[in-house]
Amino acid sequence: MFDLRDLYQEVIVDHNRSPRNFRAMDDATDTADGYNPLCGDKLTLYLKVDGDGVIEDVSFQGEGCAISTASASLMTEHLKGMHAAEAERLFEAFKRMATSDIGSDVDGARLGKLAVLAGVREFPARIKCATLCWHTLHTVLMHDNRTAKTE
Repeated sequence: MFDLRDLYQEVIVDHNRSPRNFRAMDDATDTADGYNPLCGDKLTLYLKVDGDGVIEDVSFQGEGCAISTASASLMTEHLKGMHAAEAERLFEAFKRMATSDIGSDVDGARLGKLAVLAGVREFPARIKCATLCWHTLHTVLMHDNRTAKTE
């Protein structure tokens, strides 16, 4: 029988081994740093946003655990072509999913492949790993110059 936990683990392993969009971006219009002081995960998020607010390109670099890297990889895949305002709503939806009770409904229509990361709810200590890149996205979208933290 297929188990969602198996898919969660498979996606984490795949995106950790081969993270998508893992590179610096020389022509980024916006950047932000993120840091999880509890475990040491760090990343820099790069966005290239056009004049209409559409995310043309997104990438990241940094060091982190498998969950942190996989979450950032999945996030960058999902954001390309999205309007910045929609990306902010996606941040809220992802944060709500990651911090909701186990067994709570997941908005799969809005989250798409990101919904597989709902499995992180079973590991409360790892929620901050999965949400670091998302808090960093929120920081860059708000044009906040501070380092994003999961605290």
